[in-house]
Amino acid sequence: MPFKNLKKNKTFKILSNPFMLIFLVFLVWILFIDENSYLFHYKTLNPEIEKLEKDKKYYQTEIEKDKKKIEQLENPETLDKYAREKYNMKKEDEEIYIIEYDTIKE
Repeated sequence: MPFKNLKKNKTFKILSNPFMLIFLVFLVWILFIDENSYLFHYKTLNPEIEKLEKDKKYYQTEIEKDKKKIEQLENPETLDKYAREKYNMKKEDEEIYIIEYDTIKE
């Protein structure tokens, strides 16, 4: 008698449906068993995603710094100063002396 009552139960009818059983097996397979399972993605790919997000933030700040530097270099005076300091450039009628200090103390 209890089995007949169980067959009348609505949730049992739904769960005993062959399509639902196949779906549940598929769901368990995808979530836990397969090599591309949710657990695999959660354990291995999340740290990688976090690392890439940190890299993204770093590169965005570097891009902002470079944009500011480019804006400064659009001014001819700062461009001239930058070229002289960084690349030791000079005008045709100038002479440049580079003085290096000895940092070793005796």
